[in-house]
Amino acid sequence: MPRLPRWLLGSAAALVLAGPAAAAVPAGEVIVSALAGPPTASFLARIRAGEMGGVILTHRWTPAEFSAATAKLHATSCEIGRPLLIFVDQEGSSIRRLTWAPPSHSESQLGRLGTAQTQREAAAAASALRAAGVDVDLAPVADTLGPGGFLGDRSFGSNPSLVARLAATFIRAVQAGGVAATAKHFPGLGAARQSTDDHIVSMRTTPLGPFRSSIDAGVKLVMVSNASYPKLGPSGTPAVFSHAIVSGLLRRTLGFRGAIVSDALNAPAPERTPDAPGRALAAGVDLLLYTSASTAHYGYEELVADAQRSAATRAQLARAVANIRSLKSWLGRSC
Repeated sequence: MPRLPRWLLGSAAALVLAGPAAAAVPAGEVIVSALAGPPTASFLARIRAGEMGGVILTHRWTPAEFSAATAKLHATSCEIGRPLLIFVDQEGSSIRRLTWAPPSHSESQLGRLGTAQTQREAAAAASALRAAGVDVDLAPVADTLGPGGFLGDRSFGSNPSLVARLAATFIRAVQAGGVAATAKHFPGLGAARQSTDDHIVSMRTTPLGPFRSSIDAGVKLVMVSNASYPKLGPSGTPAVFSHAIVSGLLRRTLGFRGAIVSDALNAPAPERTPDAPGRALAAGVDLLLYTSASTAHYGYEELVADAQRSAATRAQLARAVANIRSLKSWLGRSC
């Protein structure tokens, strides 16, 4: 009998130890793992083992490579009867996974070009994304740019009203094309001078208007940032772990009813946080995003272990999975 890969042995052992109560809730459905090239046999085996509910495609692809990869990913997930969500960053200009598709302008350029051009490019982007097998565009950036903000041309601008109007326009156009849009990075990173992908960041104030506008426009996902906001979440933890920010501000105060996705949980702040996937889930996050396959695997194993020990974790997983399946239903994604 061939020897099983070490990662698969660990997953199987974790599921056996977890027992029926934990195994009844599919922990992998909340995990989003990264893929930088054509899927390998081991990556596809992880999908078949139920380790992930989504894949974010990173780096560069040709149109043929991209379409072949998404077709293979969708087909593999349907082997276990669980449709997969495919994510990309298609903000505009240099931040495009489909380099051959719109938006050709950056958000700051669209901020100057206005509503009509934003609507045209977002609609064209949705058409290309849908044809390529993509479900979720991790855009638009709904952050209002502050002086020296690291986001630069990734923001529509420094006027919250302009950002609110164009974010809503982008969202409506993308979603009219059958692709789910994502308002990010809640509650705002526009004034941050360093990226949370590389640094520990704490924010003082941030305009919420563009996120209100995005929610009013019916955005299907909101991405929560890894920065901390002491005035909004008194614990001082990163927003992704803050119940006050995720379940309080975003869900109850702003009334968001869609799926909540984390920013990269392998970034510095969450990576230093014990039990990061469980804490994000407890805060109210539904989808746990990782920009490396290895850290996604470890996150999955942590959740399986948590579900073994905790009825609360199993309840939180059930809530998250319900929100994810509602998103899949809207997308028409089934097997």
